[in-house]
Amino acid sequence: MSSPVVVAEIVRSGFVEGRHYGSVVALDTDGSVAWSIGDAQHQILPRSCNKPIQALGMVRAGLDLPADLLALACASHSGEDFHVAGVRRILASVGLDEDALQTPEDYPLDDAVRDDLLRAGGGRSRIHMNCSGKHAAMLATCVVNGWDTSTYLAPDHPLQQRIASTFAELTGESIEVEAVDGCGAPLLSTSLVGLARAFRTLAVATSGLEHRIADAIRSHPAYVSGTHRDERTLLGAIPGAIGKAGAESCYAVALPDGRAFALKTDDGAPRARPVLMAAALRRAGIDLAEGVDVAAVRSTGAHPLLGGGIPVGEIRAVF
Repeated sequence: MSSPVVVAEIVRSGFVEGRHYGSVVALDTDGSVAWSIGDAQHQILPRSCNKPIQALGMVRAGLDLPADLLALACASHSGEDFHVAGVRRILASVGLDEDALQTPEDYPLDDAVRDDLLRAGGGRSRIHMNCSGKHAAMLATCVVNGWDTSTYLAPDHPLQQRIASTFAELTGESIEVEAVDGCGAPLLSTSLVGLARAFRTLAVATSGLEHRIADAIRSHPAYVSGTHRDERTLLGAIPGAIGKAGAESCYAVALPDGRAFALKTDDGAPRARPVLMAAALRRAGIDLAEGVDVAAVRSTGAHPLLGGGIPVGEIRAVF
């Protein structure tokens, strides 16, 4: 981002000891920009926020999964037992096993799940890596189409070309940068406006493949993230919402009425991400809308700072 501004303050005992810089954009119900802070127009790498859009590209290419597994294809999962079992189900549906995955070996994203795995004598594995659902879906799409599975991560592979065309269509922008994500898959750039626009397209769909992606996220939010994650809490608190967080403090959320939000902090600090999204939703009045679990939404935006084990401050949004 070329011009991030202060979006959050780190406040300890009433003293501002630091700041997070970033950018935020909100789209109105008609898709126009309602307001923005910082730089919402220049291209960024949205990291795992791209996954629902990538999943749409796969479904358009013939991937056919039940809703829970389609949600897992959109996920940065916690590595819980039902996530791992779901990845195996996707692979088994096309005659593959976890040896076909090209994710890097990693521990589960959830600390408690990781600790349980270590106590049981387990360790890093490809299937526990948080992107294994997406990779399994990519492999399944290749099998359905008769495409090579050994090169499915290559940018010129038919799978990745289909995903890229879908990505450009939904964001409404040309892809200026093609990078490599942490999982090894191609990573496509867009602006925060483009990211919000893509999520809005999914959220407002009432039929078709776009609706299938949104419905999967809405009906199986724990598959998209994890049982104890702030994303899971937010999606369960706002009827009809879809959303996805990504590394480097990226986050996108959209509602069925067409409002959509996207944000990123310049330092990539994950602690600021849910604080900023809760503030953006609050600014739009969504936390008080009918049917919304107000306490749950606000809890996702609370990040207390401790001193001697008790709260003495907070990270607070400044917009």
